Amino acid sequence: MTEKPAVTVLGTGIMGAAMARNLARAGHSVTAWNRSRAKAEPLAADGVRIADTPEDAVRGADTVLTMLYDGPAALDVMRRAAPGLRPGAAWVQSATAGIDAIGELADFARAHGLVFFDAPVLGTKEPAEAGRLLVLAAGPTKVRDAVTSVFDAIGSRTVWTGEDGAAGSATRLKLVANSWLIAATNALGEILALAGALEVDPDRFFDAISGGPLDMGYLHAKAKLIRDGALSPPQFAVATAAKDARLIVEAGTRHGLRRDVAEAGAGRLERAARQGHGDEDMAASYYASFDGGPSR
Repeated sequence: MTEKPAVTVLGTGIMGAAMARNLARAGHSVTAWNRSRAKAEPLAADGVRIADTPEDAVRGADTVLTMLYDGPAALDVMRRAAPGLRPGAAWVQSATAGIDAIGELADFARAHGLVFFDAPVLGTKEPAEAGRLLVLAAGPTKVRDAVTSVFDAIGSRTVWTGEDGAAGSATRLKLVANSWLIAATNALGEILALAGALEVDPDRFFDAISGGPLDMGYLHAKAKLIRDGALSPPQFAVATAAKDARLIVEAGTRHGLRRDVAEAGAGRLERAARQGHGDEDMAASYYASFDGGPSR
């Protein structure tokens, strides 16, 4: 018998499925649930029990990990799970929920006797599958040992940002990091589109910045996806990036900031989604450069 906590993963999309697999491989007893059971079923081959309802999924769990679309989705699923929750269990909330939602999620945890951890992650599909996510976490020191093995299974490093998960310090750091990520991705799309319009070989641009302070491995990786037409399956989907971009804009507005780049970036991602690229990698924001729609 393993001494590692039994873990339930609610939400088995790109990230949640990878987390569930790595938890099972690390020796945890894992149960998973997803709105579409078909997305969760492949996890059975990795020893993960597939539940039909959130309530059934969380029954007996020491730790519940939510990796759902946003804060309202997480709250909805946890309300459905409520009858099966064990008081004293840890709730690791890993979706990018946004500042406004964290308070509501923490209130739910408090009302049901759960230990709340604000724990979004940095990373996309490949690092998630390899268990190399960066976990940003806030939660009480005295009970962190309860989730250490969970974080070690899904990530290569955990950065603790505070004692109080309800304060949302981890979520705030995630929004700052995602703001940079989204801005860089949108800028890359514009660069490649402009190079094409000006008849400049993109390789000349990459050669010009190679090895200098302007160079980024991320830009090369995303540019390759665009140039090779390898945007599916996504590392991080356009629709999800657009949601996160709106959360970033809202956070800035709430604190009296003008978020001109973030606002434009959100609109660019939303335009790409309307053009039919919502389920492709966020690098597909490249196609938003063309007013007439997708230009492949």
